[in-house]
Amino acid sequence: MGLREIDLKEEYRSDRNDIVAEFFFPCLGQCIEYDRCVDFLSIQTLATIAMAFENFAEGKAKLRMITGHRFRTTDLNLFTKLFSEKYTKSFDGKFIKDTKIQKLQNIVDNGQIELKIAIPNSEQVADSFSERIGIFRDDQDQAVAFTGTSRESFSTQTRDFESVDVFTSWNDKSRVERKMKDFEDLWDNKTKYLEVYDFMYAEKNNLLKYSSEWVLQE
Repeated sequence: MGLREIDLKEEYRSDRNDIVAEFFFPCLGQCIEYDRCVDFLSIQTLATIAMAFENFAEGKAKLRMITGHRFRTTDLNLFTKLFSEKYTKSFDGKFIKDTKIQKLQNIVDNGQIELKIAIPNSEQVADSFSERIGIFRDDQDQAVAFTGTSRESFSTQTRDFESVDVFTSWNDKSRVERKMKDFEDLWDNKTKYLEVYDFMYAEKNNLLKYSSEWVLQE
């Protein structure tokens, strides 16, 4: 089975669909590459994506994420440990969250997750990055792109009201290819009005903003 075998709609909206169950999880389960731009990123979201990305366990999958430069303090501390080559301690512990983070650490160490930070560098752009695109690819060279949602809100209790517009390589090839090029330009730091850095470079050079007061839904 691949992405093309999923019964995908052209649009998902919170008043009509369970966007996570009907769209995100089925696509994550069938893809081997996932490119994603989000305005905010939390450890909880990254761990949930990894758990839903079945190919991670086989070492076949790759996740590339670009996010804005604002983090909660607790998340920033964990991301720094996850992506730092100098941090070698285990996250194993008695709590479920420790097990999830340790699995995430193993995936990062295996080179299957990469994280970059996008920071506006022009007065023509507001003070944060908030591009909303994502691209799934499977092992049959098919792709599904989407726009419209700010981030995966995986909590079953608190989710944003949002909508997702979906484009497939078999029905809307030109638009999917355009979204793929937009992401590649971002990843390679070729997008006007933005500077894109590897996460650890941004962290080491104090380019990130963080606060214990920012509240993000999980």
